[in-house]
Amino acid sequence: MGYRAVNFDLGGVVLDSPLHAIARYERELGIPAGFVNRVVIEAGSGGAWPRLERGELPIEEFFGAFEAECREQGQSISAVEVMLRIGECGPRPVMLEALGRIRRRGIAVAALTNNWAGEEDRTHELREHFDAFVESSVVGLRKPDRRIYLLACESLAIEPTEAVFLDDIGRNLKIARELGMKTVKVDQPEEALETLSNLLGFPLG
Repeated sequence: MGYRAVNFDLGGVVLDSPLHAIARYERELGIPAGFVNRVVIEAGSGGAWPRLERGELPIEEFFGAFEAECREQGQSISAVEVMLRIGECGPRPVMLEALGRIRRRGIAVAALTNNWAGEEDRTHELREHFDAFVESSVVGLRKPDRRIYLLACESLAIEPTEAVFLDDIGRNLKIARELGMKTVKVDQPEEALETLSNLLGFPLG
C-alpha cells in the first residue's frame, strides 16, 4: 500500500542506541547485563524512569529515586552517569539522510519519542528534520501507551494504518502493530532502512 507517513523513535533509531551506551556502563561497573533496563521494567509505570519520561518527576529528583530502585535490586549505579552516557548518543547520518529523502517524496515524518524535560539541547537540531515532534515529557504519555501513538498520527492528520513506525524496542512496536501500523524493528540502521525502503518503494541510502 502507499504509506502517507513514517513515525520514528529517536534513541536507538535516529540517534545512537542508549541501550548500547547503558550496556557499556554496566560492563565497566561489572554488574549484570541488562540490569538497568530490568529495574525500569520491574518498577512498573510508577517507577522513577517512567515518571521522568512522563514529565512527572524533575531530573534532579529522578537521580536519587532511580538509584534507590537500583539498590533495592542489589546494585549501586550513578543515575547521573547513566544520563550522561545517554546524552552522548548522537545522530546517525544515514537516518538523517533517509528522513530527507522521505520528505522529498511527499511522505510526512514524525518523531515519537520517550524523553525527559531538559533534553531540548540534544534534540533541538533534529526538529528541522520532522513534520511533527511528539515527546513523552511534553504530552504526559510514554510508549507503549497507545494514546501517544494516536497523538503522533493525529499530528500528521493520518490514520495508523497509513503509517510505518520504527523503534528498537519490541514492546513499543507491539502496540503500534495492534493499532494497524506497519512496524520495523531497528537493530542495525542500514538493515532497517532497507526494509523501510522496500515498504515505501524507493531507495533511502
